[in-house]
Amino acid sequence: MIRKKLCLAVRHVAFEDLGLLGPLVASHNYEMRYHDAGIDPFDSGTLQSPDLVVVLGGPIGVYEGNTYPFIAGEVAAIAGRIAAEKPILGICLGAQMMAAALGARVAPGPYKEIGWAPLTLTAEGNNSVLAALGGTPVLHWHGDNCELPAGCVGLASTAHCPVQAFVRSPSQLALQFHLETEPARFESWLVGHTVELGKAGIDPNELRKQAQTFGGATLEIGRKVLAAWLDQVAGAPA
Repeated sequence: MIRKKLCLAVRHVAFEDLGLLGPLVASHNYEMRYHDAGIDPFDSGTLQSPDLVVVLGGPIGVYEGNTYPFIAGEVAAIAGRIAAEKPILGICLGAQMMAAALGARVAPGPYKEIGWAPLTLTAEGNNSVLAALGGTPVLHWHGDNCELPAGCVGLASTAHCPVQAFVRSPSQLALQFHLETEPARFESWLVGHTVELGKAGIDPNELRKQAQTFGGATLEIGRKVLAAWLDQVAGAPA
């Protein structure tokens, strides 16, 4: 009998969950479990035992440890997993936490990127699992940027965010943007982030239009990219 593997998803707000990654992870023989940051504690073994870890997004900054004390423990746990060469995917805040765990600076960027827009892939990005993205617009929802950590390779950028994706090894990937978000559940993002949208002067109706225009294509490309990465993880040496 094939052993069921464990995927642990670190969640910061309820509506930013695995999304379309859930069925993909299940199809790759993983059992899914959530670890709610700020509620469930992080210790030295929290992120070591799962076969796969996905660190999801959230509306806080890595540098806000004084306000959110759990951040230090989470970053330390991520650093331990990375050092152990175990598979990990960071999305948005999760990508920034991976960068911080690797010693890179994370700080507010010059511009809030919220909405669908294309990426510019680097040469390495065009030879990675992200190649399928091409010029397809993806969902951005962040105000913080990170530097490229030492020993990592940049895969994508935008005009306001030079590091949109990086990889440390084939099984350790960080994405500033969101491929996991399902258009049918996008309304929960608009409700959950209403204060941020108001402060940024962004009309939720404009984002709804973008979701209707680009959401279907992004959904299909997102499935393809994330499935390819999971296949890559499955083929990586243990």
